[in-house]
Amino acid sequence: MNETAQPATGVAACPVCRVPSPVPFMEVGPLRYWKCETCAARFLDPAQHPAPDVERAHYLTHENDPADRRYRRFLAKLATPLLARLAPRSSGLDYGCGPGPALAAMLREAGHDMALYDPFFYPDESALTRTYDFIVCTETVEHFHRPAEEFDRLDALLRPGGLLALMTAFRPADDAFAKWHYRKDPTHVVFYNEKTLGTVARARNWTCEFPCPDVALMRKSPG
Repeated sequence: MNETAQPATGVAACPVCRVPSPVPFMEVGPLRYWKCETCAARFLDPAQHPAPDVERAHYLTHENDPADRRYRRFLAKLATPLLARLAPRSSGLDYGCGPGPALAAMLREAGHDMALYDPFFYPDESALTRTYDFIVCTETVEHFHRPAEEFDRLDALLRPGGLLALMTAFRPADDAFAKWHYRKDPTHVVFYNEKTLGTVARARNWTCEFPCPDVALMRKSPG
């Protein structure tokens, strides 16, 4: 591992907040990471992002069975605070739902209408032509190659006053980053903490709260 070993060239702006001139952060083996001193994101050099076929093959190794009780307990970290804030029969989108949309099943069971979108497994572009009362995005934002563009899209898909509920492992302190298990997933390319997600929210005039570790609830302005 080498901190700040690579030359400070090649990344013009932070992919999360678009502020120019992120700085070199760390090398772990062949992988080069950068950091943004404005939003506190840490991210893989874009030149080293995995190819789509590599991503899809890796996603197929995930076990996301909607009937798996342990997996449902994991998703309940997000579902429980979200459900407490939703009006009955709300319209939702599971964005980046993966091959086994367990969270969508849980929310349907709670009486909400759910659409699905995933570029690999549910590539239904019609789901992106409507707006929603809420959007869930679990274990997805860390895969975004262009997160600022993705958050802009999510903003456009939310109705005024709508909720974006996301879950991702918040990054640890820098001295623990190299050994962090979440970093080692080859499809994880952007890493967030509370400051990062707060910056994302403020840039779009959203509010942001953190009801439990690794979960953020963002509400779009009603006006």
